[in-house]
Amino acid sequence: MNGVFRENIKIALGSIRSQLLRTILTILIIALGIMALVGILSVVSALDNTLNSKFAAMGSNTFNINQYEFKNRRRGGGEVDQINPIISYPEAKAFKEKYEYPATQTAVYFTATAKAEIKFENEKTDPSISVLGVDEFYVPNTGSEVIQGRNFNVFDVANNRYVCLVGNAFVKDGLLKNVNPIDQIISVRGAKFRVIGVLKEKGSTFGNNQDQRVMIPIQIARSLFSAPSINYTISTMVSRKEILDAAIDNARLTMRRVRHLNPVEDNNFGISRSDDLVQRIAEMTGTLNISAFVIGLITILGSSIALMNIMIVSVTERTREIGVRKSLGAKRSTIAWQFFMETLVIGQLGGLVGMILGMLIGYLFASLLDFDFTIPWMAMITAVITSFIVAVVSGLYPALKASKLDPVEALRYE
Repeated sequence: MNGVFRENIKIALGSIRSQLLRTILTILIIALGIMALVGILSVVSALDNTLNSKFAAMGSNTFNINQYEFKNRRRGGGEVDQINPIISYPEAKAFKEKYEYPATQTAVYFTATAKAEIKFENEKTDPSISVLGVDEFYVPNTGSEVIQGRNFNVFDVANNRYVCLVGNAFVKDGLLKNVNPIDQIISVRGAKFRVIGVLKEKGSTFGNNQDQRVMIPIQIARSLFSAPSINYTISTMVSRKEILDAAIDNARLTMRRVRHLNPVEDNNFGISRSDDLVQRIAEMTGTLNISAFVIGLITILGSSIALMNIMIVSVTERTREIGVRKSLGAKRSTIAWQFFMETLVIGQLGGLVGMILGMLIGYLFASLLDFDFTIPWMAMITAVITSFIVAVVSGLYPALKASKLDPVEALRYE
């Protein structure tokens, strides 16, 4: 049996070499289907990995109070949900003062601008730096980390000291790359700030570079970047995850008191847990995975039909060869195995080429979109299984057709 198997492999490879152009085109047809499947799943996997890593960095014991919850404001019929007022600074400050749940710490912050120009000595950046007004709890509550220098303390924020934290890009390849950044003086909108800390590198998300940021005390940010309708974010971290639900319930009641809502009124603010964000992301990427798999299967279905058609044409063209082999004593099973193995070899080669191309496309898109690319093992396993099934299904009928040819009629062909 092993000898027959090896012989069929040799015959299959010989047939492939003799019809090289047709074989290459067939392999490319299969490869396109596998490439679509692996490429799409790779991009979705990179998206899932990126979003989970970014939001998981916030920690599973953190929740935010925002103007809206983390959901779409529009209903299915196009009707817009209740429009909530922004969270003003007096409201955020009042919440922080009144919220006294044990084992919690609350941060208040806002994005002052996303187009600041930062100066250091005779150099300056492009007007693309984000400036955030924060308090002493912003760094731990948002999953950030100071790797050089120190974080803000209560004295810095309460006394409106002109000190700042800078993102990692400033020391990696920015204004402060050739100097010790601590105690250097940088200029933000004409105001001089002393650098007291450098944040750990966090990378980019959807083109938003989180390392090109400057954090300054919140009251100074409010005076430098005064604007109407500034929307503040309240972030609270609890020390133990088991008290998170109770802490959120207490925060909801506190915020309702701050906004003077009576018992029959709905909340006009949103509370989002960090683990809820991760769960929502998992649901969205799960849907994307299913959609990608369906699209890939449709493409592969077309590839399998093309492969079957090509193998049927090959059987017809090699009718005389089949007749000669049968007249020399080849059994029906031997003829069937010959064509079946030829289809399997072509199918697996197409699957291999498709996997390589799909991974390259996935890596290219992940790089362009600043996603964290990882090897999509599940997509690769799926591609191997799928290419094998395509080869089996596509090769079965042509192999049976070849094995049933009458040797006398086959020899009279042409």
